Amino acid sequence: MNRYVIFAIFLSAYFLSDFFRSANAVIANDLTETFNLGPDQLGLMTGLFFGVFALAQLIIGPALDRYGTRRTIGGFILFAALGAVIFALSNSFVMLCLGRSFIGLGMAGVLMGTLKIFANWFPANTLSTVSGIFVALGGIGSLVATVPLERLSHTFGWQKIFLIGSSLCVLSSLLIFVFSRDYPQGQEKAQNKTQGSFLIVFQSLDFWKIAFLNFMLLGSFFTYQSLWMGPYLTDVQNLSASKASNLLFLMNAASVVGYFVSGYLADKLGLLKTIILSSSLFFLSQLLIAFSPQQLPLIFLVSLLLLFGFGGSFNVMLFSHVRKLFPDYLSGRALSLTNMFGIGAVYIMQWLLGLVINAFPLDLEGNYAAIAFRWVFLLTSGFGMISLITYLSFLFSKSQNAAS
Repeated sequence: MNRYVIFAIFLSAYFLSDFFRSANAVIANDLTETFNLGPDQLGLMTGLFFGVFALAQLIIGPALDRYGTRRTIGGFILFAALGAVIFALSNSFVMLCLGRSFIGLGMAGVLMGTLKIFANWFPANTLSTVSGIFVALGGIGSLVATVPLERLSHTFGWQKIFLIGSSLCVLSSLLIFVFSRDYPQGQEKAQNKTQGSFLIVFQSLDFWKIAFLNFMLLGSFFTYQSLWMGPYLTDVQNLSASKASNLLFLMNAASVVGYFVSGYLADKLGLLKTIILSSSLFFLSQLLIAFSPQQLPLIFLVSLLLLFGFGGSFNVMLFSHVRKLFPDYLSGRALSLTNMFGIGAVYIMQWLLGLVINAFPLDLEGNYAAIAFRWVFLLTSGFGMISLITYLSFLFSKSQNAAS
C-alpha cells in the first residue's frame, strides 16, 4: 500500500461525484420534456443533490473523525449507487427527487474524507498541490457530463448511463474497503472519540469568514455549472443543445486547468493571495455575463466562460485553509461544516434562482427571459463580492500565518 494507490482509489469516487453533480445541466431539456417540469421544479429537484449533501455533513464530519475515511466513504457511496438506480427508473417528479437525494447522500463525504486521509499520507508542504491535482483529475467527471453525456444519452438514453454509473459506484466502494487504509502501516493512530465538537468550530470567527466566501464561491460555481449555465446558453444566447454542451465542456475544461494550478500557486504564492485573486476573477466574470447582450459573439462568450470556469475552480483552496486552521481531531468536523455551507448554498441558489427565472414570462419562442438571467447573475456576483470583502480581513489578522 502506498500514497499513490490511495490517491487513485479515492479519485474514482470523486470522478463519479463530479459526474452526477453536473449531469443535470446537459439532460435538463430531456427531464423537462419527459416529466413536464417547470424551472422551479427543475431547480428544486437538481438542488436536492446539494441540499441532502449539505445536511449529511453533520453526520459525515463526526464519522470521519471517529471511524476514519475508509469506512465512512466506502459505506456512504453505496447510497449513491441506489440513488442512481432510482433516478434512472423514475416515472414521476417525486421519484426523480428521491433518486437525486440518495445520490447526494452517497457522495456527501468523498472530497472531505479524501482531504482528511491525504493529510495522513502526504507531506504537509505538498497538501495544497496534491489536493489541487486530485480535484482537477476528478473534475474530468464534470467534463464527461457535458459533450460525452449529451452524445451518449442520444445514443443509449440517459437512463442507461445512470444505471452504468450505479454499477461503478458499487465498484468504487469495493476498492475503498479492500485496498485503502486510513494511515500508512506503522503509523496508525487511535481515533479520538471524545475530544472536539461542532461548537468549537462554530465559535471560530475565522471559520465564518471562510464559510461565507465558500457559500458564494462554491455555491454559485456549482449552481451554474450543474444547471443554470446550460439554459442560459440555449435560451439567452440561442445556442443549440449540442453547441451549448460544447461550451460547457470548455468551461469545465478551464475549471480542470484551474484545479491543476490552484494548489501549486497556493504553495508558491500563499493561500490568501491565490484565493483572493481567483475569487475576484470569478465574481467579475459573473458581472460581465450579467451585462452581456443576447447572441454575444462566440469569442467573447467563450472567453467569459473560460474565466468563469478557471476562477471558480479555486474554491478547493478554501478547504486547505480550513485544514490548516484546525487540529487533526477537529479537521473532519471543520471541513464538513465548510463544505455544508458551500454545498448547501447550491441547493438554496438553484431553487431560488429558479424562482427568480420563473417570475419572468417566457419569450415568444417559449424560452426563459434574458432579463431573468441578468438578475440572477447580478445577485450572485453582488453577494459574492461582499463575501470576498469579508474574507479580505484575513490579510490583517493573526490567522494570516496559517494561510501562508
